[in-house]
Amino acid sequence: MGIWAPGEEVAKLAYFGLYALQHRGQESAGIATSNGEQLLVYKDMGLVSQVFDETALNALQGHIAVGHTRYSTTGGSTWENAQPTLGATAGGTVALGHNGNLTNSAELVDLVAERYGSQRRGELARGNTTDTALITALLAGDPDHTLEATALEVLPRLKGAFCLVFMDEHTLYAARDPQGVRPLVLGRLERGWVVASETPALDIVGASFVREIEPGELVAIDADGLRSTRFAEIKRAGCAFEYVYLARPDTSIAGRSVHAARVAMGRRLAQEHPVEADLVIPVPESGTPAAVGYAAESGIRFGQGLTKNAYVGRTFIQPSQTLRQLGIRLKLNPLKDVIRGQRLVVVDDSIVRGNTQRALVRMLREAGAAEVHIRISSPPVKWPCFYGIDFASRAELIANGLAVEEIGASLGADSLGYISPEGMIAATEQPATQLCTACFSGKYPIELPPADRLGKHLLEQNELPLGAPEDGLATLLHGAGGATALDHP
Repeated sequence: MGIWAPGEEVAKLAYFGLYALQHRGQESAGIATSNGEQLLVYKDMGLVSQVFDETALNALQGHIAVGHTRYSTTGGSTWENAQPTLGATAGGTVALGHNGNLTNSAELVDLVAERYGSQRRGELARGNTTDTALITALLAGDPDHTLEATALEVLPRLKGAFCLVFMDEHTLYAARDPQGVRPLVLGRLERGWVVASETPALDIVGASFVREIEPGELVAIDADGLRSTRFAEIKRAGCAFEYVYLARPDTSIAGRSVHAARVAMGRRLAQEHPVEADLVIPVPESGTPAAVGYAAESGIRFGQGLTKNAYVGRTFIQPSQTLRQLGIRLKLNPLKDVIRGQRLVVVDDSIVRGNTQRALVRMLREAGAAEVHIRISSPPVKWPCFYGIDFASRAELIANGLAVEEIGASLGADSLGYISPEGMIAATEQPATQLCTACFSGKYPIELPPADRLGKHLLEQNELPLGAPEDGLATLLHGAGGATALDHP
């Protein structure tokens, strides 16, 4: 998220805003601020509450802030890859936060080498292996162009999903890819502006929603006000999985309440896959709205049959399979008195690898459930996402190679039903032509490069046309605050 608000404690506003966005990334967190003369950044591994304390926030003075919580899709889960990134520009320093995933990173590596030489600079020299570091390097520009002019030249070269919030010493910028794959919204404070991935981050800092940042739009905010420039035509393809799972239920995307969409998905699921049962229970928390809809439409009683440990992160975004399996066992516990002897409809938002649901069915049966019927408020996930969700390879997706009945048998369920693609899309109230459903359909709205030029660890390959990392701090010294800001807290 980004904040431009003279006279406000922008670091603390960013801190609270990041709390509202913690669900989007739990591996690292960071905030950068500008006081008009220098940029400072503080970041570390962990949750927002673990990274920041009063001392750190008080040190981040200024009137502009950029904050970020990271979920890794390009580059490993390391401190070097935490955001905001920091880089030198022709006229100062830039700090940048990125939500999304670029698909032409290999091409951008070539462009960085062509423009600035093969010697790694800045974040790349410090071991950063993310697409965000490439964008930061390209924003260096030259003395004949402002950062804004450089951004307008660089942004059309980026392919994939990207929502960017970045700043120099005086101006806050926000940009969104032409497809608008990920959400990005603009809010108004009494004495400033806020840009954030989701509307709840506006609510928590007391900002009023103004509008979405449009696909293909660059917004700049400074002492002269807000100005907008279009760098690409709109080719809208918003992520359908935001409505299914990723976004908070109290978020609104493209004018549609995410909670209302999920309830509608549950209603449609009950119409498409009815079953005789005694109790509808959700897999909390993301399965709850759809379970409410299923119960309302089917007339089957709704109940809470599972208790969730609120202090365990999302299982599908843990960075390793070992942690993912551990997370499943820590996350949920059945309420035996509620489910014993009951025929259950268990509503969940999606099945990716099947680990959560398999363990869940086993737990419910051990707790005395008479029958377990799984209902899923999204279609089968069959294709990897290259736009910002780490679904990994097709081989890991349980829906590949198995019919629905076979998946149900693999999970140990009495029956399994997925919502239809048409039902899911109808619940979003968005035109099918304006949604990305690639993980369900295999139809990617943004062209993908060959497989050998894709991948989470692409920038860690030794054969890339960038030299071995060296100390890149010298490249930041003329940008006030740049040198020490890259040091580990």
